[in-house]
Amino acid sequence: MDILYQIRARQASFSAGEGRIARLMLEDVGFAASASLEALSQRAEVSTTTLSRFARSVGCRDLRDLRLQLAQASGVGSRFLDPAGTPEQSAFHRQILGDIEATLRQHLSGFEQAGFADAVSLLSRARMVHAFGMGGPSSLCSDELQVRLVRLGFPIAACHDPVMMRVTAATLGPQHVLIVCSLTGLTPELLDVVELARNYDARVIAITLADSPLARLANVVLPLQPAETSFIYKPTAARYGMLLAIDLLATELALAMPDDNQERLRRIKLALDDYRGGPDALPLGD
Repeated sequence: MDILYQIRARQASFSAGEGRIARLMLEDVGFAASASLEALSQRAEVSTTTLSRFARSVGCRDLRDLRLQLAQASGVGSRFLDPAGTPEQSAFHRQILGDIEATLRQHLSGFEQAGFADAVSLLSRARMVHAFGMGGPSSLCSDELQVRLVRLGFPIAACHDPVMMRVTAATLGPQHVLIVCSLTGLTPELLDVVELARNYDARVIAITLADSPLARLANVVLPLQPAETSFIYKPTAARYGMLLAIDLLATELALAMPDDNQERLRRIKLALDDYRGGPDALPLGD
């Protein structure tokens, strides 16, 4: 249960005493979750009987249940309970750009050439490559892997559906490589399908947090780093670290066989020019 939503939704129906309890809990969830009943009663200037009535009115069984729900609510992190004030437009534009630049530098310094070399070695021997990702940026980045690698001649398919990922994982073997994108490395469905694929000796490359459960399942890890800030309203900058890893990997693969890949890219350029025209500097299919 989302206790904070339940309290906000019922504010108009509270008595004066219950209204004071509600304001106290919404303004200081941490205190409400950890304080004794006596401290809560004193701060809200109500009796324990009123506290018990309040607990039932917001959908809790009793005061113990209310305190449990408050403790869970306070665990989401202070930046979502008391976020920093919204900056001026020009300021948050600069902040977004600064976070992106900082994230890219942080990830570039954290990447090691050996990891990319190992990934290139696995992919160069693969009969088929599968890219898995779930959620927002991770799904998009698995599609990005397909876009980058298919133009280099790799047979690759991206998948986001948990059932199809499980079906696919059950068909893999030592000659297959699975690239898994996850900003957290915690998504249960991804962990399950990776364990299934490893059971059949498929090779796994993970683009994820270095110390995550997913990283521990992978043969090769291209490590991501946390990039969250207290400004909760903008998209996460960590996805740029994942895109950087994909760009570096794709370029390493292209340079592993430069002549062959130059010919493939020439063919793509010719096909696109015939299809759409445009100046020579346009990207290949983007």
